[in-house]
Amino acid sequence: MRTLAIAFLLILFVGALPGAKTLDIYTIDVEGGKSVLIVSPSGESVLVDAGWPAAPGREASVDRIVETVRGAGLKQIDHLVISHFDGDHLGDVPQLASKIPIRHIYDHGELQLPPADPDPRFKARIDAALERFRAYNEVRRKLGHTVLKVGDKVPIKGVDIEVLTTGGKLIDKPLKGAGKPNPLCAANPQAAVIERDVEDNLSVGILITLGKFRMLDLADLEAHPSHELVCPNNLIGTVDVYHVNVHGQFKGIAPELIGAVRPQVAIMGNGARKGADPPSWPLLRATSGLKDIWQNHYSAAGTKETNPPDDYIANLEPNDGGKLIKVSAESNGTFTVTNTRNGFTASYRATP
Repeated sequence: MRTLAIAFLLILFVGALPGAKTLDIYTIDVEGGKSVLIVSPSGESVLVDAGWPAAPGREASVDRIVETVRGAGLKQIDHLVISHFDGDHLGDVPQLASKIPIRHIYDHGELQLPPADPDPRFKARIDAALERFRAYNEVRRKLGHTVLKVGDKVPIKGVDIEVLTTGGKLIDKPLKGAGKPNPLCAANPQAAVIERDVEDNLSVGILITLGKFRMLDLADLEAHPSHELVCPNNLIGTVDVYHVNVHGQFKGIAPELIGAVRPQVAIMGNGARKGADPPSWPLLRATSGLKDIWQNHYSAAGTKETNPPDDYIANLEPNDGGKLIKVSAESNGTFTVTNTRNGFTASYRATP
């Protein structure tokens, strides 16, 4: 069965084989965790995050990641970027490294723990987080490890990947062509910081650029720090694709950010019962210039009015086929987005 799945992926992802002229980006279905595979036109790869570790009632995300990597015609992961150390992003890196070679690892540094919580389950959660990080730390020491700083580039051939946020630091100067005042700041005051969500706001956030094409992925950066990237001035500029913060959870939605970067397409790496929060939907839909929202899963908490049309959803309830959303971009700025569940594809022109 596994062989058939890999064969299907090889057929479906043939456009991502080394030597392809497109930048290919796969939002892997890891059930509301995070894992995004980036394949440059040269065939070099970056994997951002490793999804979930195994838990009672849930398999580790490793097999889905490995199938996607191999289905894209790759034999290794050249660069593994761990945006932060929450379990749904750190996953099981030791198991992943045992199944496919990883050349180098990047992250924001060291695990930061949340403030103490009276919940009796708090200690067990902290113990589990420390154990996951310990196992991960052993692997990154063996493979080689870089602590990313703001302004760094992930050294992948054929595409520019710049670090905009990491370790609680944000860019403080505008990127080329950016820096204009953001009129949305006045109507959207900065959201309150959520003190317990320490690791979320240490996220490595990146801007992926191929020629005129730009995609923004800020991982789990929440609305409070996101505000500072675009207020009072927009330090980022505009993008074509926006990978929605925190899986589309409401705490990651900053209308002043989304409206400033003006994406044509928003992608939510959600699960059926995590992310793509119904209150996020109207704020995304109100974004000027946004044409389509794509999701990994139909949000069971929502309705037809707070989910995209079925063609824009990779996995429909109650069935979960582990399907994903794929972006293929050219240097002239044109790009396509494909739903691997049914092959539905939409094309988008470069923005002026």
